[in-house]
Formats: sequence, structure tokens, C-alpha cells
Amino acid sequence: MCGIVGYVGAQQAGPLLLEGLARLEHRGYDSAGIAVLGGSGAAASQPRVVKRAGRVRDLVEAVPQRFAGKVGIGHTRWATHGPATDANAHPHTDASGDVAVVHNGILDNAAALRARLTEDGVELRSDTDTEVLAHLIGLSTADTLEARVAETLRVVEGTYGVAVVHAAFPDRIVVARNGSPLIIGVGEKEMHVASDLAALVRYTTTVAHLEDGEMATLTAGGFTTYRQDLSATSTRPTTLDIDPAAYEAEMVLGAGESHMHREIHEQPQTAERALRGRLDERFGTAHLGGLNMDPREVRAIRRVKVLGCGSAYYVGQMGASLIEELARVPADAEAASEFRYRNPIIEPDTLYVAVSQSGETIDTLLAVQEIRRKGGRVIGLVNVVGSAIARECDGGIYLHAGPEVSVASTKALTNMFVGFALLALQLGRVRDLSIADGRRLIDGLRRLPEQIAEVLDQEKQVAAVAERLAEAESLFFIGRVRGFPVAREGAQKLKEVSYRHAEAYQTSELKHGPLALISPAVPTVAIVPSDELTDRNVAALHEVAARRGPLVVVTHADVDLGGLDVQRIDVPRNERELDPILLTVPLQLLALHAAQHLGLDVDKPRNLAKSVTVE
Repeated sequence: MCGIVGYVGAQQAGPLLLEGLARLEHRGYDSAGIAVLGGSGAAASQPRVVKRAGRVRDLVEAVPQRFAGKVGIGHTRWATHGPATDANAHPHTDASGDVAVVHNGILDNAAALRARLTEDGVELRSDTDTEVLAHLIGLSTADTLEARVAETLRVVEGTYGVAVVHAAFPDRIVVARNGSPLIIGVGEKEMHVASDLAALVRYTTTVAHLEDGEMATLTAGGFTTYRQDLSATSTRPTTLDIDPAAYEAEMVLGAGESHMHREIHEQPQTAERALRGRLDERFGTAHLGGLNMDPREVRAIRRVKVLGCGSAYYVGQMGASLIEELARVPADAEAASEFRYRNPIIEPDTLYVAVSQSGETIDTLLAVQEIRRKGGRVIGLVNVVGSAIARECDGGIYLHAGPEVSVASTKALTNMFVGFALLALQLGRVRDLSIADGRRLIDGLRRLPEQIAEVLDQEKQVAAVAERLAEAESLFFIGRVRGFPVAREGAQKLKEVSYRHAEAYQTSELKHGPLALISPAVPTVAIVPSDELTDRNVAALHEVAARRGPLVVVTHADVDLGGLDVQRIDVPRNERELDPILLTVPLQLLALHAAQHLGLDVDKPRNLAKSVTVE
């Protein structure tokens, strides 16, 4: 979940590292640091390190104006071992100061390695697991930096993305990956490395993705890849079909603007982009060539299992419901973080769907690897081209949401829903969905972008509701069947950015316990679509109101709430299968404005980071 950058070439490394860290700050923002090699005079002998607790801007202020060097590494941290302090910030050095290391991941045997180093007389200066890497590399007597790093990695257990510089080898960076992403960027007589494309695309779109267990050496002239036994691997760079300008534009904010606000308002355009070229009116179906499945293989599917974490899990529940309803095949969603550990039965006629914005979510990636290890077929719904999950899957659907910087997912989540709708449509039409129903859903999908814009036009009204909700310490979100995952996602968003306790329940479950907590101090946000369950949902609202519980109802204009005194947010109606995403959009605005009313940073909520690459 931390951000790593590195550079070797003819330019001064310091400014490039600082800029790269600023672009990766959504991956971790409790501390940051850089180490540079290659200055003049005495400064050339060892890496010079500057690191600070706090944001990247605090690091920028601490870096001296004269900080020369053409080889360097940098890191922005999301704490796993030890609090956010200057001492715990990366890079970490060995006792001599010759070695500097940055690391993303968790070393499972760090405690044992720390104890061993302490017994050998090494003085540890931080609480981190990463520091042991620097000391072990520094103590190695191998002839090359590559051999020293490989020797160290053979004794550590856990996940890592690592970048290392050494005073004795001032022309290179050695990097290694095991479960935590690292991407090499190939420039003109210069090389870059980063844990996220956002730090690279300004300089190059020619990249090489390291695989687990792989290492690489970067010099100004190029890169080589190899295994831990130093035997060569054949990793080659590829040129990604992405628009660097999109990344550049996403990083620039106007005065008072937040990434989350902008990304919410981009959703009409990003949803339209996800649909472009994928709808077939003639046959009432979707074109998803990336699935790599012919109709015979689709018909052989007997079950669909969706795997995701956080918001991806909740939209996966929406997607599973869509697939079951349209394709008439059993479908369910499960938290990827739990899936692997229960020794799941992998069935040959089950289609597994992995959902991830970043394509690097470690729990989801490990679940995909477990499925493939046992012979299952897995496809991905992924936003980032060339990411680890995208490469591991048998096929998939790119979301085309564009770069998403805010930690709380909004436009990527909406495009996940669109991706599920397209998948359900294609599966359904191969099976039992009529061409008339296929065309009905295509018409609904085409209306979605304009209807999302209609919801966003109500922002001022939603903001007023959000300010009142922000005063509550605890809230309920309720919904039923299609509305329940919407409620779960709404509670998640509010928790993420406003730090208010929010709990989602099925509306039908209120009487089975949660109703005891309803009071004037506990508002309820209810999802009430106009569907076959409207009357029952409205009856539940009356039960809440009878106990003097404040109500906010996200619904459709034709729903009669029976004279209840509630704060009401109406959204446009679409086809009932597609309504959940329109009911979700105002909940994004509620969370955003509640957090802003409380004076909080909506883009970088406390304790969280954008890409969860550690278990």
C-alpha cells in the first residue's frame, strides 16, 4: 500500500523522485523519504537520505536545495510496522550508511530477523520490518549488489516490492517483487521504477512488469531481469495503450477542488466510455471479446462466483444479482480476503470473476492465483491496464474509468457495475434472455450516463442533507434485495471519508435486533426503489418513524411514502435491474459533503490507502 519510485539516468534524481511521490501519495501518506546517490565530492560516497513523517509536501520542504545525484529511490508510507515517525519513514539504511532500501509489503518473519540482528550486535533504529533488509544486505559479503539482495531475500518470508541502492555500486538500482507491484519504465538512456503507473506515464509508456519472485537491475543503459538464484528471465518491455494526458490531467486540481468530487462528476463520461463499442442492438447483446470464451463455453457455466474487497465486493454483490436475474445461473459474491483461507472447492463449470480498481489488490490477486492453481477459469473486471490481476486472469473486461486518485472509489465503482451489466447481458443472451429483454437493457444502459448527470444536478440538495447527517455519531443504511448492496456501499463510503459509524442492514432484518438501536440520535438512510418490494420497504420506514428515528430516503419519484416526514432524494428510474447504480450515486455525494462539512480530507482518509497490496 506504500508508494515506491526510483530513477537512474542523466537527470538529477531528487526532483523526479519528489514528483513521483506526489503522484503516488494516494498509496500512503503518513511519511515519505528519498535517498540519492552520485553527488560530487564526499557526498558521492554514500546515499544521502531525507525523510519525514507527514505528507510529501513536508518532505519537499526538508530536502536541501543542493541535493545532487543521478541515482535515487523514494517512498511514501502507509504504516504497517510502527507509527508514523521520522525514524520509521523509508528509506532505511544499514549501520554503515552504505545501503538504502525502500519496501512495500510485510515481512512475516521480521521479529525473528530483528532478534537475530540484535544478538549479532546490530543496533536497530526503527520499529519497522523493512530495516532488517538494509542490515542484512549491508552484512552480506557477496561480490555484487544483485547477489547481496538475492541472498537477503532468500531468508525473508512475506510480501515485498523492494528497491535498493548501495554506495559501492553507484550506477544501479536493484529491485525485487513478491506479491507487491513493481513496474519498470524504459526511457531514453534512463530507467524508472515505481509501484504504480501514475509515477511513470509522464516519462514513458514503455514498461515491464516484474513477476513474483523476479528481480531486476536498472542502469542508465537499460535493465536485466533474473530470479533469486540469479538465472536470467525473459521479461521484455511493452508499450501500453494508455493516454498519458489523462494521468496528467487527473493529478491537477483547481483551487478548493478534491479528486473525489471531480471523479464523482466524471461518471457520466466514464460510464459512456465503458459502454462504447460494446452494445449490439441487432442481437440485443454485448460485445466482450476480452472474455476469451465462445458461446459453447458460456453455456457450460453452471455457477458464477464474484470476488472482491471493500467497495469491489459490494458492487460484486450487485453484479452477482444481475447475473443471476438475467442469465438465470446461480451467482454470489464473496470477500476475496476470506475466499482463499477456507480451502474453497474450485469447480470446472464455475466462472470466477475478480473485481479490482487497481488490479493489484493482494487478497484478490492471491484468490485468483489459488483458483488458477486448481484449474478454475477466472476473468477480471479491472481498471488498470497491464496490472497483476489483469495479467493473471484468463480474460476480462477493462473498466475504462481512467485514473482514479481519491482513496474512496466512485467512478471506478460505477464502471464496475456497468461491466457487470454487460457481462450479465452477454451471459443471458447466450442462455435464456430474450432478444426483447436484451434490447430493453441496452436501451437502459444507453440512458445511464444522462441519468447519472441528472442525479449529480441535485448536489446542493444532497449536500444539505449530508450536513445534517454529519452531526450524527452513528447511522443505519438499509436496503432490500437489490437495495442491500447499495446500502452496504453507502455505509462504506460514509465510514471511509467522514469517520462516522455507519452500519448496513437488510431492511427485512430490522425487527430481528437492529430496531433496538433506533432513536432520534440515530438517522437511517433507506434505499427504496420502485419495484416489487416497495410496499414492504415503506412499511419498514413507518416502523423506524414510529420510534422517532430520523429518515433519509433515496428512492424514485413515483414512490408514495405514505405521508412520512422524511428527507427525500429522488433519482431517475431506469430498468429495475440497472437501478442500483443510480441509487448509489447520491450516497457518494452524501459521504463527500458530510466529510467536507466536518473539515476532513476526502481524498486521503486516515488509516487508508488507495491500493491495498498487503494482507
